[in-house]
Amino acid sequence: MPTSANSSTHGAASTATIVLSFGCVYIFWGSTYTAIHIGGQTMPALLMAGARFVISGGILLAWCKWRGLRIRLSGYELRMLSLLGFLLLGCSNVGLIYAEQVMPSGLASLLYAGTPLYVAIAERFLPTGEPISRRGWFGLLLGFAGLSAMLVPSIQTSMHGNKALMLALVALIGGTFSWAAGSLISRHARLKVNIFVAAAWQMLLAGVLNTLAGTVLGEWPAFHPNAAGWASVAYLITFGSLIGYTAFIYLLEHVPVAKVMSYTYVNPVVAVLLGMAMLHEHLVSSEYVGMAAIIIAVFLLTTAQIKTRPAVEEPQA
Repeated sequence: MPTSANSSTHGAASTATIVLSFGCVYIFWGSTYTAIHIGGQTMPALLMAGARFVISGGILLAWCKWRGLRIRLSGYELRMLSLLGFLLLGCSNVGLIYAEQVMPSGLASLLYAGTPLYVAIAERFLPTGEPISRRGWFGLLLGFAGLSAMLVPSIQTSMHGNKALMLALVALIGGTFSWAAGSLISRHARLKVNIFVAAAWQMLLAGVLNTLAGTVLGEWPAFHPNAAGWASVAYLITFGSLIGYTAFIYLLEHVPVAKVMSYTYVNPVVAVLLGMAMLHEHLVSSEYVGMAAIIIAVFLLTTAQIKTRPAVEEPQA
């Protein structure tokens, strides 16, 4: 390895870029929960998700074409990316938008933070899945205890006649299962497609599917976004889908997965703080306990998994 002044400067620049990328993933992805809550007040879930991903997917795909990347897909690649888009950006995102129309954004983000728990359990029982260490099992138990603490107040409220809140909880939990399923399928899909091209097609295909579903279900009469709603969609497209996801991909290529996954326990903290500051939300005491338990559990689980299977720390780009 050369040790010239140029290589030293390049290393410093790379370090700065990594720090900036972490900041983008932490702050921008954490703030998307607030933006989703704002936009969801004036737009139906399917059409809001459709608008976001059709635009962001189209922009990213055009950028990939401009960079000279192969954007044509085989039949298998198209089917697989359609499925992944449906699970990761269709069901998952739509469930989150629907839930945040009823419940606080901070609470939704904390319940979403439990997704790695479901992925870890599913991986444990797959033939080529990752084993879970003792520390990981402790994280799982702590995480589910935290989820229980988070859910109890909302379930009690819904038991007193708030059916909308119960449906929101079902949609949110269904969305987390959809994200977990999509994550597992994506990990084992073995697609020979550039990661940015794959992301662009997933966004575009999910956006088209969401828009078609919203049209079939008659959501257009309820689609009347105000200035704040359009601003939230613009924010989600720019900072959530384009800048945030680009930073995430950059980190996956340059930083061990264990460190990149730290966003799963930083984003909820950002979302809760922004919800309190901008939306005047607040949690009850048991929900604060659940928040701490979930964040610690995800930290224990992600770091324990990486130590057990070091071969998957650095994914192949």
